[in-house]
Amino acid sequence: MIRRTILNDSHRALGARMVDFGGWDMPLNYGSQIEEHHRVRREAGMFDVSHMTVVDLRGERARAFLRRLLANSVDKLKKPGKALYTCMLNPEGGVIDDLIVYFLGEGFFRLVVNAATRDRDLAWIAGHAGEFAVEVSERPELAMIAVQGPQARARVIGLLREEDRAAVEKLSRFAATEARTASGAALFVARTGYTGEDGFEIVLPDTDAVALWSALLDAGVAPAGLGARDTLRLEAGMALYGQDMDDTVTPYEAGLGWTVAFDEGRDFIGRDALERQRTEGAPRQLIGVVMDERGVLRHGQRVLTGNGEGEVLSGTFSPTLGKAIAFARVPAGDPGAVRVDLRGREVPLRPVKFPFVREGQAQPGVLG
Repeated sequence: MIRRTILNDSHRALGARMVDFGGWDMPLNYGSQIEEHHRVRREAGMFDVSHMTVVDLRGERARAFLRRLLANSVDKLKKPGKALYTCMLNPEGGVIDDLIVYFLGEGFFRLVVNAATRDRDLAWIAGHAGEFAVEVSERPELAMIAVQGPQARARVIGLLREEDRAAVEKLSRFAATEARTASGAALFVARTGYTGEDGFEIVLPDTDAVALWSALLDAGVAPAGLGARDTLRLEAGMALYGQDMDDTVTPYEAGLGWTVAFDEGRDFIGRDALERQRTEGAPRQLIGVVMDERGVLRHGQRVLTGNGEGEVLSGTFSPTLGKAIAFARVPAGDPGAVRVDLRGREVPLRPVKFPFVREGQAQPGVLG
């Protein structure tokens, strides 16, 4: 049976086009996907991400557990509220999921994991938590709203009670704090996001979510759906689980080698496999590509390089750049001339460094 977030009626009241997204009834757009994209890049937009799964971990050995569970090092998290992006791997080094972990206090961490991988993630986490005596608690009563864009932080802060505004305004990137709205709703405010723009991801009780969504609308924050979220995150060079990586792909093959920390003496799951790839090199790599000819790049299209064939992973038309962009997974090494097979016609692609867009602007070399 399809699941619905607490904001489902709010989306429908705004005329959203709803789609099945991993078993959830979610808004694709509220009219023009391109307008929603531009509003986030230029002003402020908001997304219902209440389908994401919040998991709290408690126990004296919670840090030791996460040192084993995650490829990045939670020992980087020293101050309560700080967050870390990381991958959770299988013994072969494949990515079970990519997630954010928050350090909330010794013996207390919070994970936010992908909705589509919820059941497998919870089973994997619980299966390894026992030996560390860590309590694993899913928090289904919590909703999440992401507010993104150059004006996003100011518009959220304007809705907070006076005594919380300064702390939230000073919040550094990849950090979180507790706050309350002027009406008293308790918020967990994180300066994180999935669009390449500044802003917050706000976790709160689902009983308060509709009121916050309405207050954000009144403050001039535009609703945005899954369509704009996808074009924004790809422009920002952010990977999508299930499309750009899965449990057969290592972080090195997904462009996420920077998330792996080889702390001395830390035996995280998948370390041996990644040590081999670090020494010998991964057989595949993820590259960013731009197509200067007209057309759209889509998942599964065949990519031809000097080293052999690969495929398009995430691909879209970039509203900010006015060109088709994509991630492609291709054989390792200098790819040489790169082409895509568009219904039997080989069209040139330009390999570029990603992100394609940063703070609303094309990055050097992306436009040619």
